[in-house]
Amino acid sequence: MPTNSTSDIQHPTSEDIVWHDHHVSKAERAQIKQQKPCILWFTGLSGSGKSTIANAVEAALFEQKKHTYLLDGDNIRMGLSKGLTFSDEDRIENIRRIGEVSKLFVDAGLIVLTAFISPFRQDREMVRQLVDKGAFIEVFVDTPLEVCEQRDPKGLYQKARKGEIPNFTGIDSPYEAPEFPEIHIRNDRLPIEEAAAQVLNYLEKKGYLNA
Repeated sequence: MPTNSTSDIQHPTSEDIVWHDHHVSKAERAQIKQQKPCILWFTGLSGSGKSTIANAVEAALFEQKKHTYLLDGDNIRMGLSKGLTFSDEDRIENIRRIGEVSKLFVDAGLIVLTAFISPFRQDREMVRQLVDKGAFIEVFVDTPLEVCEQRDPKGLYQKARKGEIPNFTGIDSPYEAPEFPEIHIRNDRLPIEEAAAQVLNYLEKKGYLNA
């Protein structure tokens, strides 16, 4: 039998798609987990320590028997965002996809942690607008560029300086630092335990862990 070409495929229009409500609500999912779902959005330069701190926070939450999931930049690009480049346009699409997945995790009642450079303020604000007020917590891992370059765990800065990696944030592509993050971690000499404690203390103080 002949197969349809891509041009023959009929894509649904917005009128064909209807949102279906669930019998179990977001509030009920959160209640059974005894927590207030949210997005912990870790942002900062490559090598700033986002993933390391996010992992430490998740491990601590796990010890408290909280329900979490960590979305990491490299892991996402191996699956959900496979095929996207590091152009500004594809970076925006990458963050849009992550934002939508994070929104679903919040609806499931989870505390979702994301570790992405996410260099543009507008994109981070777009994700904030996807969820209820207070459900997006911006965590700025503020590490000076020279410190990130000294760490350079993957050798990416060295390659970027040689021109082998185009559009690299902090070198030839801008990073727009958060202006009013909920949590501001200055991570040039801070022990991981103290950085993670800043996040955990915020969650405890604001009632995310005892809903």
